Formats: sequence, C-alpha cells, structure tokens
Amino acid sequence: MTNEETDPRKKEQTEAPPSSSNTGSENTPFESRIDLSGIERLVNNIREEIGKIIIGQKNLVDLLIAALLADGHVLIEGVPGVAKTLTTKLLAQSIDSDFSRIQFTPDLMPADVIGTSIFNPKERDFEFKAGPVFSNLVLIDEINRSPAKTQAALFEVMEERQVTVDGTTYTMEPPFMVVATQNPIEHEGTYRLPEAQLDRFLFRIDVPYPTLEEEVKIIAGSHSRKNQLDISTLKKVVSADELAKQREVTSSVHVEHELMHYIARIIQHTRNSSSVSIGASPRASVFVMRAAQAWAAMNGRDFITPEDVKTIINPVLRHRITLTPEKEMEGIKADQVIQMILEKVEVPRSNAE
Repeated sequence: MTNEETDPRKKEQTEAPPSSSNTGSENTPFESRIDLSGIERLVNNIREEIGKIIIGQKNLVDLLIAALLADGHVLIEGVPGVAKTLTTKLLAQSIDSDFSRIQFTPDLMPADVIGTSIFNPKERDFEFKAGPVFSNLVLIDEINRSPAKTQAALFEVMEERQVTVDGTTYTMEPPFMVVATQNPIEHEGTYRLPEAQLDRFLFRIDVPYPTLEEEVKIIAGSHSRKNQLDISTLKKVVSADELAKQREVTSSVHVEHELMHYIARIIQHTRNSSSVSIGASPRASVFVMRAAQAWAAMNGRDFITPEDVKTIINPVLRHRITLTPEKEMEGIKADQVIQMILEKVEVPRSNAE
C-alpha cells in the first residue's frame, strides 16, 4: 500500500452520503451531521508534532492516528532502523497520558509483563505488583523475540483491557493501546506470533525504506541537531479526555447497510479463496468497519464510503489470512491476494446513482 493510496488528505472532502436527506443538489457541499472539528484538530496537531522529527512515513503516522481513534492496537513490521520505535514514542509524547516500553527478549516471562504477587512481610499477605503493561500507551519493542508463553500473557489485556492474576481481575485505565514492533519473520532469533495474538491487532503496518530524497533529509536533520535527539521538546497536544471524546465521535460515523454487506462479502471471500488456507475471522469484519469509520472522520466525513474500506483493508487483513503453501512458494504476498479478492467483490452503488 503506497502513501498516496492511504493519505486521507488526498481524498474528496465534499462527497455526499448515499442516502442522506441533507445532500441537496450535486454542487452543494455536504454538511456534516456530527462535529468533526475536534478530530481535525487532533489529527493535525499529532501530525505536526511527529513531523518535527520524522521525515516521510505519512502512511505509518496516519494509520497510527486512525488506530488511536478506532481504539485498536497496532503491529508495526519493518527492518531495523526505519523509525518504528521512534514514531511510536513520538505519538506517545504528543498524548497527555502514561507511557511504558517493554523490550521483548527470549527469556522474558509473563510476570515481567503483567506483574506478579509478592509477599509483604509487614502485612503477612501477598500484594500485587503491577507490570509495565499497566499504562495508557504501551510500546512492545520487537514483540516477536519472545516465545508463545510470553505472548499468551497479552491475550486477555489486549482483548478485554484487563489482567487476571491469582483470581483477581485488574482493569486498565482508558485509554489503553498497545503498539508493537517486530522485525521480519525471516530474521534470526524471531518467533511467529500466534494467530490469536495477531487477530487482536487492528492493523499490521509494513514500514518501507525511505526514498532517496527522504533519506537525504534524514541525514540533514541529524546533522542540524548535532546528532542529538530530544523528544521531550514535543508538546502534549491531546489529553486523555479529549481522545475519549473523539473516539466516541468516531464511533458515531454512519455506516450504510449496503456497506456492511460489502465488508462482510470481502471477509467471506477470504474464507472461500483458493489462495487462502485460513480466512479472516468475524473480528476482522468489525475491525474493517471501525478502521473505515476512523478514516472517514480523518477525511472530514461522518459516513464511510467503499473507498475508505479499500484504503484500510490491507493493514486490517494482511496478518489475518494465511496463504496456501503453493502461493507462498510462488512468492505471492497477502496484499496481492487481498487486492484480487477486492476485484471480485461488487462495489455497492449509491442510491443517487
């Protein structure tokens, strides 16, 4: 997926919803039925703060913001050195909330992530010592360097926003978001994430190398800073309360019944495709809708379109489908199969057409 395909600023800002009674004539700009000005401020402010340090990577930044609005977790994959961790730290720096970072290693234990009960001799009882996962934005660096036992510790907290230890349940304070980075699976010392773990991520974002022009700017920026990088200079531009408010606005973005059918048909095709051995789950259908709502809101619309679905479909599905061994041997990628599936599914037409 290219930056041009996923940059919401390149989308049409005045498109009318298929069956809105407020559309008026074709030349009348659509008047939003919900206030999206807060989302516009949030998006612009976060982009501006991250853009003070990060060169390029518009696709990564915009998808991170979309996940933030859709209340979803993100898995970022790319070779070392393409600013996966740095971009996440800058996102956390722009939000007025708690942040923690966990470096996954082969010897990391579940208790190192979620916490454990420790005996208190004064109280003569065990007390729970919370692990680093108890935060608002949690960065898990190189998540695929720990084996399945440690991965399983994240299942409950990522899905239910809670941790159960020794029969006691501890609830996460909102907002709660996990952003994990991983090196390509083929790299030495990495483990494939369990399918149940992958399915809990809203997006898997593939981070490419920068272009020649971007890399020159990266070098020039490092030189002008005298090879120093102080992210503490970035401002907190979004409060936790404001984020919660804008997430509620995002969830109010209208989804036509025909578009629900469109999303469901795409997911059904992943289960029936001859190129796919394991298709996407029903959770994928819901995540496609939520991501499309966030993308539409970032685009200044209170309704989703088929283009919103097409724009976000690859990062939502690429980690949720398993290709057949034959296709993998041919070098076919999940993104290619997803695009072939899209071509087979009829796009719903608006009532106005």
